[in-house]
Amino acid sequence: MHVTAGTLSPFDMAAILVVASALLGWFNHHFIRLPHVVGLTVMGALAAIGLLAANAFLPAVTLDDTVARLLEQMNFTNTLLDGMLSFLLFAGALHVDLDRLRAGWLPVLLLSTVGVIISTVLTGLAMWWVGSLLDLSVAPIWYFVFGALIAPTDPVSVLGVLKEEKVEEGLQATVAGESLFNDGVGIVVFTILLGAAVTGQDFSLAEGARLFVQEAGGGILVGLVVGALGFLAMRSMDEYALEVTISLAVMMGGYALCSALHISGPLAMAAAGLLIGNYGMTFAMSDITRDYVIKFWEVIDELLNSVLFLLIGLEMIALVPGVPHAMLGLAAIPVTLAARAAALNLLGGLLPASRKPGGSGAFGILWWGGLRGGISIALALSLPAGQTRDLLLAATFAAVLFSVLVQRATLGRVIARGQSPVLVQSGEAKS
Repeated sequence: MHVTAGTLSPFDMAAILVVASALLGWFNHHFIRLPHVVGLTVMGALAAIGLLAANAFLPAVTLDDTVARLLEQMNFTNTLLDGMLSFLLFAGALHVDLDRLRAGWLPVLLLSTVGVIISTVLTGLAMWWVGSLLDLSVAPIWYFVFGALIAPTDPVSVLGVLKEEKVEEGLQATVAGESLFNDGVGIVVFTILLGAAVTGQDFSLAEGARLFVQEAGGGILVGLVVGALGFLAMRSMDEYALEVTISLAVMMGGYALCSALHISGPLAMAAAGLLIGNYGMTFAMSDITRDYVIKFWEVIDELLNSVLFLLIGLEMIALVPGVPHAMLGLAAIPVTLAARAAALNLLGGLLPASRKPGGSGAFGILWWGGLRGGISIALALSLPAGQTRDLLLAATFAAVLFSVLVQRATLGRVIARGQSPVLVQSGEAKS
């Protein structure tokens, strides 16, 4: 393949990211000793800040422009939403116990649908109020677009913590189930609101509901169909290498089909992964095949996690510095936390006592464990260029970085104590 000067092939870009992730991961493991994804995010962010500072004080240094062009060529939004996300969701769903998920289906359903909508509305209203105080020239609909992109919890972050910490199994299934499905729901809600914001047309609740059912329902249906086909193919043989390939075909082929049909690929991958991870591993795989499939997807998950969180830090170079941006970003942190707490409290009131997630400190884990990550960044970067995008991107980065660097880093201690921070304890007392 011929590569012109100043451009890199997809292989070159992948090589740069993998090598950088490996080197920085090694450095973090031996010297910094932060949790893996936290360490990579910190180092990526520090690199971005360092490049911006170097350009400010040494104008002749143009490394920040070089890195910015490289990141633009990589297209974080397409890389994550049209590539990495399908792998990460499928890999995460393989480890979720479907029986536990079925037992707690009502909390998962409410959290991943109604919870996303409540958080979107509350965040949009609060950010609209903050924007009015700051006298920002942003149309109200854009604050609700921000609410939609920041509402879903990130499956990459949440499932990574659940692998490391011993959470009560019923609560673990609730957190995992929510994180697998609410990102797909969030993307659908975001797409609907973004369409209204860009066209300037009034938002139609009926049309929004129709599109939601079409995209979400269609995605789950396609995921179950391709997952069932993969299950039948695996059950007909005992060849571990071929069965690993079939699992990869289910994921890649299913996601590509959803893209062609304009339905939710993330929800499809969650459904397909649940089917393969439960029925496929129990009834269609030998012990040897099961071991190979699990280890293959663990390596994929770890590699893509590393690249994703390094990119989250590096993408800070896309931020536009300014007082309004910083003020809106700082406001986004308590707003998103409060909206999450309010949604949990409202949904908790709808659930009968027998259906509420159990375990000590369940509310605190669900609240503090509502981590935001790469999906929110990717959606924010997909917004049309302009002042509004710059402001909402700053708010998104603030909420995500707080989530990764503070919530993710301290969630293990919250789980270990079996209780929540002071704010959450008061929320539990109220509920």
